[in-house]
Amino acid sequence: MNDGTGTAPRQGTVTQRAIERIKAMIADGVLGPGQRLPTERDLAAQLGMSRSSMREAIRALTVLGVLEARHGSGTYVTALDAGDLLETFGVVADLSRGARLVELLEVRRVLESTATALAAARITDAQLAEVEEHLAAMNATDDPEVILAHDLAFHRAIAVAAGNETMAAILEGLSSRTFRARVWRGYAEEGAFARTRREHAAIHRALKARDPEAGRAAAAAHVGEVEEWLRAQLGS
Repeated sequence: MNDGTGTAPRQGTVTQRAIERIKAMIADGVLGPGQRLPTERDLAAQLGMSRSSMREAIRALTVLGVLEARHGSGTYVTALDAGDLLETFGVVADLSRGARLVELLEVRRVLESTATALAAARITDAQLAEVEEHLAAMNATDDPEVILAHDLAFHRAIAVAAGNETMAAILEGLSSRTFRARVWRGYAEEGAFARTRREHAAIHRALKARDPEAGRAAAAAHVGEVEEWLRAQLGS
């Protein structure tokens, strides 16, 4: 189809088309989670493509967590869990620098505040107790590495309590351990632990009160402080 400019839309590579065909088979239910793919030769013949392009497509979808190669057994569709499919977010967060990190924090602020609001409405007593354990552990030390571990677990527990696996997976990916370690070391140097402890306490109070809007505001303020810290670091 011509777009009116005299130039036809670019077609994807043969491998890209093979990827799309396999994805379509999964989306249409022809292949389901846990199901074994036809052999590479049979699949190539079925889709009318070369074995080499099919091999590359299978390899790419395996890297993305859509397919899983089992030695001596064949290739299978994975469980298609959000965490596996969105794992590449973690690579982006770990490798980003400068202004791109600020962009990622802006995204995280939106999602973290939404997740915290949902968690405030849905959190169970057992989940709240887990959040409280990590909060207490953070407050009991000034060791940045220990605080980092419990900070990650604190936010992870809240994301799980929100009850949205896809959102939790995206947040997990955006939570770069490398970057957060840098933040905690910076906070230690600046004596900013008291401030961030107040922010975590505000989030906990909102969860305990089952107050979604207070949770949203507290989480947004918390991530916003990290944003401001990073902007100051970049400015210097």
